[in-house]
Parts: sequence; C-alpha cells; structure tokens
Amino acid sequence: MIRVLVAKPGLDGHDRGAKVIARALRDAGMEVVYTGLHQTPEQVAEAALQEDVQVVALSILSGAHPTLVPRIAGLLQQNGQGDVLLLLGGIVPEQDVASMLDAGVSRVFGPGTDTRDIVRYIQERVGDS
Repeated sequence: MIRVLVAKPGLDGHDRGAKVIARALRDAGMEVVYTGLHQTPEQVAEAALQEDVQVVALSILSGAHPTLVPRIAGLLQQNGQGDVLLLLGGIVPEQDVASMLDAGVSRVFGPGTDTRDIVRYIQERVGDS
C-alpha cells in the first residue's frame, strides 16, 4: 500500500484543498497521514521519517514555498529519504515552478487539478507496493 504524508507547512491556515487531496488518495486505496496546520519543515520531515512514507505531498497557499520547500527537501535528504516522492500543491506562480523542481519537487499541482490526475501520478511513480 502506498503511504502518503499530506503536510501543511508554514503559517498558511487554509487546509480544505489538503483535506480534499487526502480523501481522494485514501479513496484510491492509499494510506494517508495528514499533519494538520502550521507545521515546521522539521516537523514535516520528522513525520515523513516516523511514518515511513513513500510520498510527501505539501500544500502551500501562503507564498512561502521558496523558503519551505528547499528546507523540507534538504531535511528529507539528511534523513536518508531522498527517494521519497515530493509533491507540491497550492499557489505556486509559474515563474517559481522550475526552482521548485530544482529543489527536489517531482511535480507541482496547481488549483483546479483533477484529483484523479494526482492519484495516477503517484501510482505511476510509486506503484502499488
């Protein structure tokens, strides 16, 4: 079974989208751990390690992605989890997408993305192990 951590790093207080994604992934047969709001990068990385996830899906609407995402990616690397599929969803301006990919994000999903596309993307990269 695919294990996914859905995380809301930073001070962003809006989690409806993260909850929709968590539900869609659960409905697709994945095991989902949701961190809740206001997580530090260290808390996200520690949860990923403790929960032994294959995917970390970050939801950031606050515009803090240039700071938070590289920090989380670096912590995952430090924890020996460089093979974890790192996804980013939320409000990410087009001009920031390349830097997010360079930081270690596999894919950026913007507002309005069909949840089936996210499920399919994860399944194709992680499999059903």
